[in-house]
Amino acid sequence: MNISKNKKWFFSLSFLILTVGIVFMGMGGLKPGIDFTGGSSLTIKLPDYNSSENIRNALIGTEFESSIVQNFGDSTFFIRTFDINDQQKDTLINLIDPLTATEDDIQILSFDLISPLIAQETVVNAFWAVFAATLGIFIYIWWAFRNVPNPIRFSVASIIALLHDTLLVLGVFAILGIFLDYEINTMFIIAFLTVLGYSVNDSIVVLDRLRSNIIEYSGIRLSDVVNLSISQTFGRSLNTSITLLVTLLAMYLFGGETLKPFILVLIVGLISGTYSSIAIATQILVYWDERRKTVA
Repeated sequence: MNISKNKKWFFSLSFLILTVGIVFMGMGGLKPGIDFTGGSSLTIKLPDYNSSENIRNALIGTEFESSIVQNFGDSTFFIRTFDINDQQKDTLINLIDPLTATEDDIQILSFDLISPLIAQETVVNAFWAVFAATLGIFIYIWWAFRNVPNPIRFSVASIIALLHDTLLVLGVFAILGIFLDYEINTMFIIAFLTVLGYSVNDSIVVLDRLRSNIIEYSGIRLSDVVNLSISQTFGRSLNTSITLLVTLLAMYLFGGETLKPFILVLIVGLISGTYSSIAIATQILVYWDERRKTVA
């Protein structure tokens, strides 16, 4: 398996995908959801009713079409929508009321306003968490790879792979935001952080094998050691990724509508993380080594 000979193709493919994603981000593809813009939440109870899908269908074609509907069980539903007043709330209830099969009225359990400040604080805290984690990863890899020449290059390669996955996920959702009106919310942030954790884990598995082989096969070209390390970890990485991907696809196809954006982030991040650990992180090391020898 000679992966390193195709590194320019890998770099070109990633550059193309990331460029398209960045363009769509610049076009406003990352659309903030109600969590970030603020709005209203409504918790209702429909007697003898348990279908959130029919509630969403009842709102299609109305001003409440973009509302998020979640089934809390026991005929209780949670609806998030834009900032509405009492009159608009009554209109919303009237749209849902025909769905009930009994003469009992819909019970309004709560009606609250959603402050965008909470979500903004979540984003800021998530940013600092990612920054702290990235710095910690950089230092840890630098220390863990201290027995190989120039260990800082492993830290740089892993962080670049992490940045690659970050931009790819954001770019894909920017594209979906333009064409399918996908929105980002706090669930997106949670899934996004999960993706970053998986990305780092997958990269370290490959890089750690590379570290061991560099020590064991000293004197051999780095590109050959990289190809050996990838072949040794490829089966494990692929099996793990496919197993997780099958699970996520099942959840996406048969899970609730409100979970689909969350699951989609994980699917995109899983594919990107598996790809970047093999085609980006390790190939950056090969390119770095070849450039160093060329300059020398």
